[in-house]
Amino acid sequence: MCDNTEDHMITSIHTLIYSDDSKATRAFFRDVLGWKYVAEDFDNDWLIFKSGPSELGVHPTHSEWEGKTYDFPRHHSISLMCDDLDKTVAELRAKGAQFRGPVQHHAYGHIILMIVPGIDDIQLYQPTHKLAYNL
Repeated sequence: MCDNTEDHMITSIHTLIYSDDSKATRAFFRDVLGWKYVAEDFDNDWLIFKSGPSELGVHPTHSEWEGKTYDFPRHHSISLMCDDLDKTVAELRAKGAQFRGPVQHHAYGHIILMIVPGIDDIQLYQPTHKLAYNL
């Protein structure tokens, strides 16, 4: 059992994205998102990015809420979080990012799908729920 001290066995989350065009995907994270990275000694194009603070939510595959039933297949999902979605979208568009559809407003937050070269869209997300990444 893990307590609430700072001495944990798990130090971070490493996320993997498999891309049809890994160079373009890496360039997007490096040049558009401006993420810091390290390059592997064996290949300077093999970049590992610092993605910032993280949090992990676990959603049920079946639930009922407010009289509605929800069913989802078992899967993983990546969302990039921000404090001001409209401002972030404008800044990313100025760097060449493209988005699919308008901003959607939900009880848990505001989202838009960001088009990332070589991979499926990634949700850009301004949460309205309590945050865990800054605990």
